[in-house]
Amino acid sequence: MSRQAHLIGSIGLENAETAMTKAAEILGPRCSRIPDGETGGRGYWIRWQQSTFDNCKDLQEGMVQEALPGFKDSVRRPFYKIKQGVSPSDIELGDLGYAKEALSSYQIFSRLVTEEKISSDVRFQVSIPTPMALVCGFIMAEDQLNVEPAIESAMIKDVDQIQAEIPPDHLTIQWDVCYEVVGSDGGPKLPYDNNIPGTVERLARLCGSIDDRVELVIHLCYGDPGHQHIVDPVDLGTSVEFANKICAASPRMINAVHMPVMKNRTAEAYFKPLKNLDIPNDTKLILGLVHFTDGVEGGKARMATADKFVDDYDIATECGFGRRDPDTILELLQIHRDLCS
Repeated sequence: MSRQAHLIGSIGLENAETAMTKAAEILGPRCSRIPDGETGGRGYWIRWQQSTFDNCKDLQEGMVQEALPGFKDSVRRPFYKIKQGVSPSDIELGDLGYAKEALSSYQIFSRLVTEEKISSDVRFQVSIPTPMALVCGFIMAEDQLNVEPAIESAMIKDVDQIQAEIPPDHLTIQWDVCYEVVGSDGGPKLPYDNNIPGTVERLARLCGSIDDRVELVIHLCYGDPGHQHIVDPVDLGTSVEFANKICAASPRMINAVHMPVMKNRTAEAYFKPLKNLDIPNDTKLILGLVHFTDGVEGGKARMATADKFVDDYDIATECGFGRRDPDTILELLQIHRDLCS
């Protein structure tokens, strides 16, 4: 069976052109969508959004934390609150920058297609965090639900601009779902009760904002701060439940759902929940079972176990690899290629 390699988003090379060129060069026909690598200041997922909140006239810094439960890094994380006298309905965040970055990189992508360095049937992928990621990552707990509508509105504005300026048959949009998965599996608390139904309701809205002609991917994630998960899942049960319920609730088809596979999980118990996977036949399952540290051999071992429960899936890493040593990136892409062969 021919498999495809899916790239989550970040690729730790020097710039977007290098990231896209190398991905296309190494993966070739085994990769049908290519992201810009989220290079430069975007390499640490949402952290580049700090300036958005620093510059918002309706918010102010409320506290700073350098050690969060489950976060195995030492990043300084400021959290913001609504300024006294400001109504939540009046909060304006301004330009988040996702559309600006995507449109700039798409110009490079288009040129690389013209130069035949990227195949003309490959889509340009834009990976975007859910609004809840910015809510949980930047807003103090007591104001999270009050600020959420402003963040969602700003995010949808960027998504609308991306869709307005990139042809739909050239575009893939991926929603990165991390805080919601972690919070539903014993991690830091979400600001709403009934974690999975509340998340599915929000994701259905986000999926509904994507044109039917645009390819849509859901990336389920357990985080990677300090190259470790915020929570280590016991098995794929939470991911399978999310996949089933998101696909059922979405007003449009979801083209692919990605779920992570821990490096040390080759036992059947971890993969067994895949027996309960109930997604449409046209929705591709992507298993994030590629790990640099055990390479092709480790990937094949995890695939051998996965094959006992599902027979049609593509492969990826668990998370983006924007914070990896750049000297390992090309080899990691080659591991993807070899596992697809």
